[in-house]
Amino acid sequence: MISLADIKAAYKVVSRVAIETPLLPLKFFDRPETYVKCENLQRAGAFKFRGAYNLIASIAPKMRKSGVVAYSSGNHAQGVALAAKMFGVPACIVMLNQSVPHKVEGTKAFGAEVILGGDSSEKIKTRAEEEAKQRGATLVPPFNHPKIMAGQGTIGLEILKQLPGVKSVVVQIGGGGLSGGIATAIKESKKGVKVFGVEPTGAAKMYESLKKGELVTLPETNTVADGLKPVRASELTFATVRKYVDDLVLVEDDEILDASRHLILKEKLVVEPSGAAAFAAVMFGKLKLPKGPCAIVLSGGNADLKLVLGF
Repeated sequence: MISLADIKAAYKVVSRVAIETPLLPLKFFDRPETYVKCENLQRAGAFKFRGAYNLIASIAPKMRKSGVVAYSSGNHAQGVALAAKMFGVPACIVMLNQSVPHKVEGTKAFGAEVILGGDSSEKIKTRAEEEAKQRGATLVPPFNHPKIMAGQGTIGLEILKQLPGVKSVVVQIGGGGLSGGIATAIKESKKGVKVFGVEPTGAAKMYESLKKGELVTLPETNTVADGLKPVRASELTFATVRKYVDDLVLVEDDEILDASRHLILKEKLVVEPSGAAAFAAVMFGKLKLPKGPCAIVLSGGNADLKLVLGF
């Protein structure tokens, strides 16, 4: 498992290039002292850039020349593509056949080669592993790596810096790299802060794993939150979430879409469904939050506005 020292080391690397995204109070929401950490405003449009850059920075320069390979539904793809471009190394990204078209185009725009490699997270993972082996390239996984988790955990350090009196943090869970990294940063810095995880009902891999007490692979996932669709977490992220996350709740797709619409239309923040899942849990009263300041992570802003708004 990663430590606070790992996250602080990652911060020294990541803070040179990543935006310290704002922590803004919600203007049109009844709960007082509710803030959003705007990773939708991060480079490449999502938090994923942090972990990708941190891992690629750790690769020996001689190894970097062989390039990197990643697999992703979209946000990790763009984060890796941008980080690779900044280091001047080739990147190949294996994406889902059904990846949001503008996420595919965004990945290509950063100079990466894109392969549509399957219709599930496990299939594109297998294809990416094959590509990395054939090319002699380094695999940059979306969540199952200490450098990735530590990079994402830098968000937790920023929340504590920006809101010293924070009492609770709410974060969505895809593979568990974001939630695990943030939870480690928060709990190892300030133990009294509660950390809550949120998953879509149609992609409840961590929820089911915690319920069973062991890592579970779902037969399939089905959710509007395309960035939260892995069928399986990892031993690393599962162990971290089990240790540090106080509670995990589920939200429905219609709740996620309502939350995304609220953020776009009321708060004037463009947030994709995956990035709005944590806010959905707060908006619909799914969590027993302690009194006092609450920070909700908006993890991405690469929204398909036609899907979210209907036009």
